[in-house]
This record gives sequence, structure tokens and C-alpha cells, in this order.
Amino acid sequence: MRRIKTPQGIKLHYQDEGDKKSPVVILIMGLGAQMTVWPDTLYYGLVKKGFRVIRFDNRDTGFSTHLDYYTSPNLFKSWLSKRFPIRTKPPYLLDDMADDVLALMAALKIKKAHMVGASMGGMIAQLIAAQHKKQVISLSTIMSCSSLPRLSAKSIGVFIKLAKLQPKTCGREEAINYNIRLNQIIGSPAYPQTEDVLRHHATQIVDRAHNPNGYKRQLTAMAASKDRLHLIRKIKAPTLIIHGSDDVVFPLNASKKTAALIKKSKLKVVPGMGHNFAPELMPKMTKWLTKHIKKAQRKHLNKKQNKQKQ
Repeated sequence: MRRIKTPQGIKLHYQDEGDKKSPVVILIMGLGAQMTVWPDTLYYGLVKKGFRVIRFDNRDTGFSTHLDYYTSPNLFKSWLSKRFPIRTKPPYLLDDMADDVLALMAALKIKKAHMVGASMGGMIAQLIAAQHKKQVISLSTIMSCSSLPRLSAKSIGVFIKLAKLQPKTCGREEAINYNIRLNQIIGSPAYPQTEDVLRHHATQIVDRAHNPNGYKRQLTAMAASKDRLHLIRKIKAPTLIIHGSDDVVFPLNASKKTAALIKKSKLKVVPGMGHNFAPELMPKMTKWLTKHIKKAQRKHLNKKQNKQKQ
């Protein structure tokens, strides 16, 4: 098990594959999801394309530190605090999770990297790209957004449905069944997965490290974090935005808004994709990311060589 300890005392579990001299790609996972949610086909696919690829468990997920000394957060208060003068102190914010990524880079002596973030991980990657420009060669976000979007009636219905599905106990079987139903609701309509496949994946996830309170704390961090719109405009790194046409969690307009804020960014709309990593799409996604990262890497090296000549 590979772990580093951040200056804040958070232990991060990570996986580091590929030639150590190759361009570094850091994969940042989304809300409540462990690093193993990054499909192996995508992860090792990028390694085979010549990258050093790192994936890790965010704080409060997987084998990284679970901040259980905090009481269960009040999500409603966190939401209200952004709209009314109500004092509330969340356990942490997305900025703290961004600092975790930077601490991981420092511990592994990585000066610059290509950031790839999924969902909430995309938000964290945006913060790093906006506030630590010199450390980010390129940015890629998948099924993410630039701020918590205004929810449509359809989106609100989805969140209500998910809230009702939350298991009342922390039992293993309840957690597995919840995970299955969750993926049936947010998955890709054009690439449905059988219940047996979903059960297999859900069982692996729950048996590896189940932490429902960590999910709530991360959700609170999303709800309580400041609006990033003013920061998003500052992103200069070459940016690729991948979003599904049928995402019920973050509608496509969320990524269209991000693309409009980041100059020269490229938006790739994937027909029939929802808020998940459909196995059928992984070869294509590996290809899109590889092309984007290699182009950004060449641009970075050319800039570096031109500076050395001056």
C-alpha cells in the first residue's frame, strides 16, 4: 500500500504506474468515489500510451484518511449558508481537497502534471489549474461543472429519488443495493449495464472501503465552497471538457458554461453518455485524453525550449 501524509495530517492512498520519466497524469475522482472507480481500461490504457499515471483515494474515501472525528454534517445548513448570513463551519472545503493533490505532488517530487478530474474531481482540478498555473500543463474535466448549476425540475427529481434511496442502516447488503440503484439512475442510457455487472462492481466498492459519512462530508464541501466562476476565467492551461448528452446529475449546459469561461477550451459532447464511465466508451475516452495531453505536452516542451534559447 502506497501512502503519503500531507502537512495537514491527511494520509492519501495512491497508485503510481508508468515510467517515472514520462509525463505525469493525475486522475482526481468525484464525490464519494474511490480511486478504483477509474476504470482499469482507462487507467492502464493511459499508461500504455506512455504516461506516468497516478490515481488516489480522496480524503474520506477508500484507504485514505476518514475524518470520522467530525460529526455528521448538516447539508441543509451548508446550502443555506451560501444564500443567507448563517454561520456554519464545514469539516473542509474543495480548496482543502485541492491542497491534498498538491501535497501528493510535492511528496512524489512532481513539479508539473496533467490534471484529469471526474465530476467533483473536475471541480478540484479547476481550482488547481486556476490557482497553481505553473504546476498544471493541461486540464481535462469529465462530467463536471464550473459551479453548482441551477437545477432543473428533472435534476431535482433525480436528487429527491437518490435521497429516498439512501439506506437507513450501514449494512453491507443495503450499501450494495444502493450503489446498484444509484448507477441505474445516473448511468448512460445508450450503454446500459446488467444488474449482475452492477452488483459485481458495487460489491467490490463496498467491500474495499465503505464510508457513507465521508460522502456526506464531501457533499458538504461542495455545497459550502465558494463560487469558482471568477477563478475559472483565469485558467490558461489547454483544456478538454468531456460531457454526456444524457447526464442527469450535471446537465450538459454545465459543461457548455465551463467551455465558454475557459478560452480556447474544447468541449466534447458524448451522445448517450450519462454520469458514469460506460465500459464501451473507455477506448474512445482514452484516445481523446491521450491526444489532448500529448498535444499540451508538446506545446509545453516547445515553450520550455524557446525560453532556454533566449
